[in-house]
Amino acid sequence: MVTNSSLGSETGTALRSSIDAESTVRTVNDVQLHVVVAGEETDPLVVLLHGFPEYWYGWRHQLEALVEAGFRILVPDQRGYNLSEKPDGVRPYRLEECTRDVRSLIENEGRDSAFVVGHDWGGVVAWNLAQRFPSAVDRLAIVNAPHPTVFREHLRSNPEQLRRSWYAGWFQLPTLPELVCRARDFTILERALTSMAPTGTFTDDELESYRSAWRRPGALTSMLNWYRAALRYPPGLDREPVSPPTLVVWGTDDVALTTALAIDADLRCETSRLELWPETSHWVQHERPERLNTHLLEWFDDDR
Repeated sequence: MVTNSSLGSETGTALRSSIDAESTVRTVNDVQLHVVVAGEETDPLVVLLHGFPEYWYGWRHQLEALVEAGFRILVPDQRGYNLSEKPDGVRPYRLEECTRDVRSLIENEGRDSAFVVGHDWGGVVAWNLAQRFPSAVDRLAIVNAPHPTVFREHLRSNPEQLRRSWYAGWFQLPTLPELVCRARDFTILERALTSMAPTGTFTDDELESYRSAWRRPGALTSMLNWYRAALRYPPGLDREPVSPPTLVVWGTDDVALTTALAIDADLRCETSRLELWPETSHWVQHERPERLNTHLLEWFDDDR
């Protein structure tokens, strides 16, 4: 294994890998996104979408396996995160805008469609992309991320999910969440990663990489604005089935999202495969990277 120094120098994050990866900036949907790119330009395209409070680095365990299997990989910092542009205000972080970013990113690569993988908020964007622009998605893979319509329904009907989502309501407050999240060098965000995962899942060096991303000017407010936009500008309820073939992988020990969300989301898909993984938390791609990589490759190979 070698350290890719170009990524380390440009993004503040060294990627230990035997693959060549490049740090780029793409202008998509009138916003500049920082995107890590790897793999041959002619290979089938995979887009990996991170959630809160991560950034492109959250997919570090998947990059090498996917590239070595013959895929072209785009891993953006979603708008507001790390090195990507951070529009002012809440409205720019509406789900529809974040979804258009991904559709435009695929087009920017000169492609009509891609395999799309999303975790947490990245999964919500991936669900919406498959719903709104199904021709842009060859196959979908969701990792512990609720279908937007299913999630709204559960917030109304499932007291347990409403209880688990308390923090999203707290994030609606002005200023205070930023102050608390920034306190003691982002201790609360670090615990969001480490308290749910087995000891050692995130190393000290990896956590410092996350803190470097959270320290970037404007990043913390932009990250929280995803939650604020979801309440102020909720997406329309879409009850049509998801047409791209969909793999749903779900760690059943997720303390923020109930397993019922995965089961009901799976029922909204025309063609799907549901994988419920016990003794696995919200951070599936970190806790079970090899197993997840195997499932992703099997799922994508069915369409190659």
